[in-house]
Amino acid sequence: MNEESARSKFQGESTINRENGQDRRFYLSREPVILTVLSVLATVFFLAVTGLSHVFHAQQESLGTRWFTRGAEDLRQQRFTAAEYDLRTALLYSRDNFSYQFNLAEALIGQGRRTEARAYLVNLWDRAPENGQVNLELARIAVQSNETEKALRYYHNAIYAAWPGDQELERRDARLELVEFLLGIHATKQAQSELIALAANLDNDPSQHARVADLFFRAQDYEHAFAEYLLSLKSGPQNPAVLAGAGRAAFELRRYPLAQRYLQAAVAANPSDASSFAILKTTELVLRMDPFSRSIPLFQRDRIVVEDFATAGARLKSCPGTVGASSPVSSAATQPNLAEQWMKMSKQVTERGLRRNPELIEGAMDLVFEIEHKTNDICGAPTGNNLALLLISKSHEGN
Repeated sequence: MNEESARSKFQGESTINRENGQDRRFYLSREPVILTVLSVLATVFFLAVTGLSHVFHAQQESLGTRWFTRGAEDLRQQRFTAAEYDLRTALLYSRDNFSYQFNLAEALIGQGRRTEARAYLVNLWDRAPENGQVNLELARIAVQSNETEKALRYYHNAIYAAWPGDQELERRDARLELVEFLLGIHATKQAQSELIALAANLDNDPSQHARVADLFFRAQDYEHAFAEYLLSLKSGPQNPAVLAGAGRAAFELRRYPLAQRYLQAAVAANPSDASSFAILKTTELVLRMDPFSRSIPLFQRDRIVVEDFATAGARLKSCPGTVGASSPVSSAATQPNLAEQWMKMSKQVTERGLRRNPELIEGAMDLVFEIEHKTNDICGAPTGNNLALLLISKSHEGN
């Protein structure tokens, strides 16, 4: 019993061990297949999840783009409230999108909500301080907020920043806007400096030279204004407005023969230009009434001096405040007043008297110029012949 039981037990264990061994070999032989199947399934699931994620993000991007397109169109049509709604919706699908945030800032600016717009723009500036559009909008907000220093800093950033598309054009426009701002706050010296830098980078477009010339004129830099007007005329057709500008600049520079030439051309090209016509008439009076002009024949000089003297005397009589005015050279106690000086000299200032005593010409004209300056201070700006005499006197100051 014991021997048979032991043998039977041994045989049973052997059979079980043999079967277990066969099972292990079976699973071991199948393990690579199982692992491969599991890997394939994992890959399939991963690709499926990735695909679904891409589909989701693509759908989000599509929706964002769709709302942004609507917002951009509303912005272009100046429907700022609708644009704000569209762009905020677009940002729900792409919260960090630079263009969406920038356009939203512009929609807020359009509604006058500068503080909110500035918050968006400052955030964008932190991300891209070299962005020209962001700097320009920040400059404009600073201008509206009367923050001059900030406006200047942002304008200069915009001028030297990176711009999409035509960088030179955008930078030139930014500098032009800066010049307009400087002229608006009467910072003419700074405006002149910016214009000089701008003029150095202009091409041969006559309209560009004309615009810069106008700005130089407003900045009271008549020398550069005249030069830019000439470049505009040289680069293009004879534009009446540019001819008039050249004439006015030459007039301010007291280059009266040049002023006459350009103003005559301007009036001929545009007879309705009343301003140029008035300046031309004053220019012609200056050229005709200046006895010291080289273009005046000697035989006409005495007559001109007599006429100028009479004109100054009439102005003196029409300006009551100067009747008792003394010459600034001496005190009232030792020097006769202007009216007395004029009366005393008038007996000698005749054509015959000037021919006999040519040295009297200079003294007579000195008194004429003094009268014109004094009456200008007391009775206001002169017109006509008196204005011409005042301009003649300024032309000869220091001579």
